[in-house]
Amino acid sequence: MIKIRNYKFGLLETSEGRYTQDLIISPTSVKPNWWRKEGHKLSVEDLEALKKEDFEVLVIGTGYYGVMKVDNDVLKAMRKRGVDVVVAKTGEAVEIFNKLQDEGRKVVGAFHLTC
Repeated sequence: MIKIRNYKFGLLETSEGRYTQDLIISPTSVKPNWWRKEGHKLSVEDLEALKKEDFEVLVIGTGYYGVMKVDNDVLKAMRKRGVDVVVAKTGEAVEIFNKLQDEGRKVVGAFHLTC
């Protein structure tokens, strides 16, 4: 299990290392340098890396100030898979991610680290 130890604008520290670019954390791996087709908009295509992942909850960190927007199609696609989605500014999303992990949930986090 990969734990998030600290987050501040532009930096996320985990049990696996320090990251200065957006990333996805699954129960078994970190996918660093996560890019989206449109920088501040999350679409279904941006989550292709999760197609084969087995998880119950997707926590989306929308940035320090919450600038990244989540397309409604993302929410629909996750619901169709039976996955709950939590969308929050990244600081709050990190706390939620860690809490869900502590509860034993299979959680994936997709985190925008800056604005």
